[in-house]
Amino acid sequence: MKIERESEEYIRNAVKQIEGRLKFYEENYAIKDKQDLLAMCLIEYASKFESVNNKNVVEDDGFTEKLTEIESILSSKI
Repeated sequence: MKIERESEEYIRNAVKQIEGRLKFYEENYAIKDKQDLLAMCLIEYASKFESVNNKNVVEDDGFTEKLTEIESILSSKI
């Protein structure tokens, strides 16, 4: 995955958030399959995205870009 220098911080933060959610799901739901954990994390972020999208948000403050980066990271992990 090629990352532009100005996006590095966003990617690092996204990775930390994803790792935190994966750990949460693993500890609280006794799921050991990494692919299942990634799927749950992706569903969580996608549903948040849909929720925000349905509120007709005019300015997304880079949310769409961040979600796209997260999706790319998750896709590379599967």
